[in-house]
Amino acid sequence: MSDEEVDFRALSDLATPWCVRVVATLGVAEHMAAGVTHVDELARKADCDGDSLARVLRHLVDKGLFQEPAEAEFTLNEPARVLLDPRVRGGLDLDGSAGRLAGAWSGLLAAVRTGRPTYERVFGLPFWQDLEANPDIAASYDRLMGLQGRGVPDPAILVDDDWADVRHVVDVGGGTGAMLAEILRAHPRVRGTLVDLPRTVARSAEVFEAAGVADRVTVSGQSFLDPLPGGADVYLLASVLLDWPDDQAITLLTRCAEAAAPNGRVVVIGGVTPGSAASKGALVLMVMTGGRTRNLDQFRALAAKAGLTVTASGQGPSGRFIVESRPA
Repeated sequence: MSDEEVDFRALSDLATPWCVRVVATLGVAEHMAAGVTHVDELARKADCDGDSLARVLRHLVDKGLFQEPAEAEFTLNEPARVLLDPRVRGGLDLDGSAGRLAGAWSGLLAAVRTGRPTYERVFGLPFWQDLEANPDIAASYDRLMGLQGRGVPDPAILVDDDWADVRHVVDVGGGTGAMLAEILRAHPRVRGTLVDLPRTVARSAEVFEAAGVADRVTVSGQSFLDPLPGGADVYLLASVLLDWPDDQAITLLTRCAEAAAPNGRVVVIGGVTPGSAASKGALVLMVMTGGRTRNLDQFRALAAKAGLTVTASGQGPSGRFIVESRPA
């Protein structure tokens, strides 16, 4: 196949990604790692149908994932060992929030036709309301967004990494506190406030205790579209702003600007790209929430409407693009 040709069968294949998610959800890789290799025993351990599991595994073997050294015997190969990582499995588990994210793609056509999120058409409720109505799914989402799903967060959240005048950080939409915990571990003189919904911050105590920073943290269980705790030096939005369409994004930035005035700053990490080039990626946000990534010029326009002026931007030590703003 020449460079100009495209394998449309590969591009349009739905079988492979769904088969990967099914074996991840069933814990097949973990059973193989424990020494279970015959498909009948694998099916018994995974509580599923053996013939169906064999068909799924043979499809994946053909794609280079797993191997079948003998009839009905399946084993891990090096690519399949990735599925042993709990973070990878959590991102593929159809029984949790990852299943919601996978199913949401069926609304993509309607989202493109209408320009509106279509999660509600698929699951009956808008995304955030669906989490509120399904505590198990919400807990799975919090794990996926926190330490178990993303690993240890990078506490370098300032463009110049200068913390001389920072004594208080408010992590807005900070989930169960993984990011804030690492920031406070790295900066012993700083105290923090975690803002997120009550059901989410209720699970933060063990995160802060494990990090040894519980005595320097307060939590505020609330919507971050409501007025925020005021007077802090830094208001952090880490992988939060991209979840929201422009109207709500402006409201969120406005709340941060109000709370940061007159001398604080608002730091955005995730969802903003450098320069004026068209942003890419985050397509799933079209169907989930109507959110999007934005380039720096687009972000400047949103920030201005919220009463903020961009004062610094640049790549952090981990390569993340960081944008800092202050009340105008």
